[in-house]
Amino acid sequence: MTGAATTETIRDPQLASPQLPELLAPAGDWESAKAAVENGADAIYFGLEKFNARMRAHNFTEADLPKLMEFLHRRGVRGYVTFNTIVFQDELAAAENYLRAIIAAGVDAAIVQDVGICRLIRRLSPDFPIHASTQMTITSAAGIEFARNLGCNLAVLARECSIAEMEKIRAADAAISSTVTPHSPLPLEVFVHGALCVAYSGQCLTSESLGGRSANRGECAQACRMPYELVSDGQTVPLGDKKYLLSPQDLAGLDVLPELVRAGVSSLKIEGRLKAPEYVASITRVYRNALDKLKLDSKPVAPHQDHDSQYEMEMSFSRGLYTGWFGGIDNQKLVHARFGKKRGVFLGEIKKIVRDGVVVDLAAPVKPGDGVVFDAGKPAEKEEGGRIYEVEAPRSRIPGQQLTELRFGYGNIDFLRVHIGDKLWKTNDPELDKRVRQTFEGETPRFQRPIDVEVHGAVGQPLTLIARDETGHVTQVDSAMPLAKAEKVPLSEAKLREQFGRLGGTPFKLGVLKNFLSGEVMVPVSELNRLRRDAVADLEKLRAQPKRWTLNELNPPAAELSENHSVSTSASPRLRGENAELIVLVRNLAQLEAALKCGVATVYCEFEDPKKYREAVTLFHTARGCSVSHPPTPGVQPGIFVAPPRIFKMGEEWILNLVRSSNADGYLVRNHDHLKFFSGARRIGDFSLNVANRLSAEYFKNQFALERVTASYDLNVLQLAALLQSALPEWFEITLHQHMPMFHMEHCVFCAFLSQGKDYRDCGRPCDKHDVKLRDRVGAEHPLKADAGCRNTVFNSQAQTGAEFVEKLLALGVKKFRVEFLNESAEEVERIIAKYRQLLRGEISGTQLWRELKLFNQLGVTRGQMGK
Repeated sequence: MTGAATTETIRDPQLASPQLPELLAPAGDWESAKAAVENGADAIYFGLEKFNARMRAHNFTEADLPKLMEFLHRRGVRGYVTFNTIVFQDELAAAENYLRAIIAAGVDAAIVQDVGICRLIRRLSPDFPIHASTQMTITSAAGIEFARNLGCNLAVLARECSIAEMEKIRAADAAISSTVTPHSPLPLEVFVHGALCVAYSGQCLTSESLGGRSANRGECAQACRMPYELVSDGQTVPLGDKKYLLSPQDLAGLDVLPELVRAGVSSLKIEGRLKAPEYVASITRVYRNALDKLKLDSKPVAPHQDHDSQYEMEMSFSRGLYTGWFGGIDNQKLVHARFGKKRGVFLGEIKKIVRDGVVVDLAAPVKPGDGVVFDAGKPAEKEEGGRIYEVEAPRSRIPGQQLTELRFGYGNIDFLRVHIGDKLWKTNDPELDKRVRQTFEGETPRFQRPIDVEVHGAVGQPLTLIARDETGHVTQVDSAMPLAKAEKVPLSEAKLREQFGRLGGTPFKLGVLKNFLSGEVMVPVSELNRLRRDAVADLEKLRAQPKRWTLNELNPPAAELSENHSVSTSASPRLRGENAELIVLVRNLAQLEAALKCGVATVYCEFEDPKKYREAVTLFHTARGCSVSHPPTPGVQPGIFVAPPRIFKMGEEWILNLVRSSNADGYLVRNHDHLKFFSGARRIGDFSLNVANRLSAEYFKNQFALERVTASYDLNVLQLAALLQSALPEWFEITLHQHMPMFHMEHCVFCAFLSQGKDYRDCGRPCDKHDVKLRDRVGAEHPLKADAGCRNTVFNSQAQTGAEFVEKLLALGVKKFRVEFLNESAEEVERIIAKYRQLLRGEISGTQLWRELKLFNQLGVTRGQMGK
């Protein structure tokens, strides 16, 4: 008779043994989810039809959630939903409905980018786990503290963090947790394998700027994988076959897995929701095996010596494999720049071309049926490739070389397009594909997780079997008959292990067996088998039950968070414009002088060298003290604000101290560290905070006492209007004119391609000596700038203007408008400021200004994201 099944609290996934992190695999569809489960993933992450950063994946539907979570939980696997985009104000009601479905389905956590969505989740549920997405750009202990205060249960670090920086973050967070708050240190997750974005996640506006497709909305167009030419001081830099200057090699953390485990990382994430199930299966299996070896052996075989794993990773998908930023910055290795697409395993260079074949000095094994591609150094063009028909010794030999002749089917390859010296890559291995598919085909579970078993009983009592799984579920079953005294062969531990270990076809394998039987007893084998079957059925039933998270009713619901706060539109646009302020951001002292000459009351400085801020502040205060020809706008407090670099990493406090020593009137804050470091001073929240809804704006404005926040650059004018109508318009500043900052990168193009150095210590600082641009495929030359932390920003070559929308924005109550300059001369600065002032005063229309800007800007202007 089966006893009542009981369960213990399921272990929080982040609190797994620090010696063995969770292995988190991607799932873009059902088949990929199964591939991950059957190859040993501890958890998967997946998206729904909306609000996820991989909208091109097949994704799951709300209706799939209950069935998917039941499947995962039966297999002892956790499921995390990616809710990792910014969310617009008019989408909050839909977001609330999605979140209710997610929480009710027993999903294990949501991976979230938007601050407002974190707040919405906490209003809906005090206990549903939130994972702070890598899109939050967390690079420091202050970022961890920010995530914790939002109610997050885990933080995904930026890919740009080294292992040494992870250790510093953990140590600093542990210190804060022990001395300041009663909380435990926040668990950390890192990407361990897959494609590397060249720009900081959450800070890339390239797709938005060039094509109206926001990476912050899951619509990345992968402009980093395109070819670029390097233009230095007006001249094209000859780089040979290096064209893919912004395309990093793929991340492979296998070589540093022991270091990641020692660093105390709680979760290792594999990138790849857009990739095939075979990729998911292969990469999950490689890392599962490596982690299990680490658990069993503190000194496993060095991963780089594990040729089978290396081969499988390269065949799964590879633009070249590298440890990324785990070992620190090496700008000579991160980007090889030869191609930006999948290659595979390098086979060698072509030594000779023969009839229907080539002769190669093979660097890797190959066999008939394998697919190859010939690499002539022109990956943007059509490349020759096909399947190998024969592998044989060459008919003619080259002294000193072990050569192999590869032959192809007649007419399959155009050998007129193949050259001696071309590289040959293996792109497909049918045998490997078949083996990989077999790991997740069919309905029978292939990957089994251990259950621990205890056996209790004595003569005259039932045999009691207690079974526990890894996640803490417990069941107890009793035999239908009492144990009898054994006359010949008593139940031994070996016999118990044999019978209870027969778990084929189930998600389980026998782990620890503890035998607490008293005396020499026996029970029929058939009864042992029944006990095993009943225990397995009970555990599966317990595991399949959805998590029961608290789910509250909202009062008011998210749909009512768009209460209209906009000002009355009865006043004329001209009168409203008289009270509007034009704020100017400058990037050098000449531009600052031009702005001061125009009588600008509020100036932002974003200089490459923050040492110059002190001079800028003195210049501003002197000019404002002497200026009587340009009285300030009524109600406007004049001031000069300076901008620290957009990214902060552990150990870079010297930069923030340098910025603060300028004695500026205030600071343009861009990240979590700025919010904390400059507390007590006047602060404006910049665009990099990704404010797109009222919940986010309210949090930054009130929690950190910011004077105002800059609306997200992902908003078009209708989405911007919804935001302005949902909250007080004086909370916001709108950027009207700018060169959009597209890529913001740890990757230093100056160092990589204008020096032989690894980083700032040996590069010779070409960024101080050269004016550099990146020329894209259509000939546009995008300016490249470096900041004090040696991080690069690529700006759009064309300025964009929201001039045509100013009248609407004034009617919505906007009072603060920003104009940003990049490389403009002092004369251009003065002219553009004058024109925008005319626009705000109603002396010219937005359409007139648009036309004038197009006329006197040789590169033209665009309407940017506002007009999309």
